[in-house]
Amino acid sequence: MKKCPNKERNSQECGCTYAECERKGVCCECIRHHRERGEIPGCLFPKQAEKTYDRSVRNFIRSFNKFK
Repeated sequence: MKKCPNKERNSQECGCTYAECERKGVCCECIRHHRERGEIPGCLFPKQAEKTYDRSVRNFIRSFNKFK
């Protein structure tokens, strides 16, 4: 994984609660990882929906209707 000059700052602002994530703070790697799987990164979900760890597009759309 590439060294990210913004990793510390990004990590402080990241809304993802998956503590073991090796990509936390390296947003470009996180986006690539989830995109390859047809998912959406946790940081884009509303707080309550992010905690489910369901990164599917379907859950993303559903969560904005439910957790606004």
